[in-house]
Amino acid sequence: MTSTRPSRAEKVDAATPASRNRVVDFLRAAAITVVVLGHWTIIAVDPDGGVLPHGVLDGARWTHPLTWAFQVMPIFFLVGGYSNGLSWRSARRKEIGYAEWLRTRLRRLGIPLIPLLLAWLVIGVVAVRAGAPTATVQLASQMALIPSWFLAAYLMVILVGPPCLWLWERFGWWSIVGGIALAGIVDATSIAADQPLLGYPNYLLVWAAFHQVGYAWLDGRLSGMDRRMLLAGIGLVGLLLLVLVGPYPLSMITAGGDAISNSSPTRVTMAFLGMLQAGLVLSLEKPLEALLRRPRLWFVTVLVNQRIMTWFLWHLTVMVGLAHLLLALDARVLLPEPLTGMWWVTRPLWVFVLLALTGLVVLVMGRFETPRADDRPAPPVWKPIAAAVCVIAGLAVMASVGVVGESGVTWWWPLLPVAGMWMFGVVAVAGQRTSATRP
Repeated sequence: MTSTRPSRAEKVDAATPASRNRVVDFLRAAAITVVVLGHWTIIAVDPDGGVLPHGVLDGARWTHPLTWAFQVMPIFFLVGGYSNGLSWRSARRKEIGYAEWLRTRLRRLGIPLIPLLLAWLVIGVVAVRAGAPTATVQLASQMALIPSWFLAAYLMVILVGPPCLWLWERFGWWSIVGGIALAGIVDATSIAADQPLLGYPNYLLVWAAFHQVGYAWLDGRLSGMDRRMLLAGIGLVGLLLLVLVGPYPLSMITAGGDAISNSSPTRVTMAFLGMLQAGLVLSLEKPLEALLRRPRLWFVTVLVNQRIMTWFLWHLTVMVGLAHLLLALDARVLLPEPLTGMWWVTRPLWVFVLLALTGLVVLVMGRFETPRADDRPAPPVWKPIAAAVCVIAGLAVMASVGVVGESGVTWWWPLLPVAGMWMFGVVAVAGQRTSATRP
């Protein structure tokens, strides 16, 4: 007798509110998946040269135009703008203040980060004391913590999200134009002075400005194919002018041979890349909506989003660990020379192994993405802001230098975000009341 009981996928589909924009969740999951697969491909492992952070981009310059499709961080900020705008407006309706709203966002993003930082602190200490070269441990930790630059930038954007929403509601598209114009001035100053450090404000300016395109999507200001194609056209023309006439490189991902990086620090090119990608992706919104009405595809999307932070944060740690294990074993048969025919042929197997290993890590560490619901009273506004600053500062430094310096393990940088979240109340200390229910 055939069972008529609904499958798990059908139950999830039926439980999803009709008002939910499933494309937002799909794009978030797809963007992070592309980032993960891209990192696993771009970073090469040479049995003689060790781990090569920009191996493919440095050795095969024909791949640089492909980065216009595979540098998908703008899509994550587009989705973030939609989600954060929706979340902050909901908080305003419920009379939830900025401090409580920000603490909730920090818990969602920051708590899964804690085990990763503590793990790399331990790895750094053990490796250095075991006699591993400091430079090797530094590079390994820096590469493993590459995702932290994005998280630092995203947290900065969340900090200014509510006032940026006010700017959008008051000035509309001019608020985006103004932000990009300021970013252009920062870029011009940084490039003219040959000082990348002067370009660091654009981690905030570029991404905060583009994040507001998500507000435009939320408010229906990007409805219609004509508007979306116009946005894509502006992005394409802007990119072509900046790359062909201006000083910016073709690759949207940092390559060792380029004098300037488009992503480190973030350059104004990323805003135009985001416009191009957003216009093209949103032009597919209706067919994507139809596809996501299929219970199985929607179920996979939900599963990925449930563990998306763990998947993103740990994927390079798994790769760095496997790479150094194979190098230590001198397993040359498993490490073909990068960019050779055998190397390309074995990439699917490489990705499959990393998927399996990362999946095991997600099973263990994924529970940190579902902390207990927080029903404590709203904190003073300075507390979550101070916690966010600690997280951003620690992550920003580690994205550049890892957890090891010339004098040994710089333990204060991985501990700064952890301590900041604990001291300023993002992580509840013993005795503080939190709900036993899961969000």
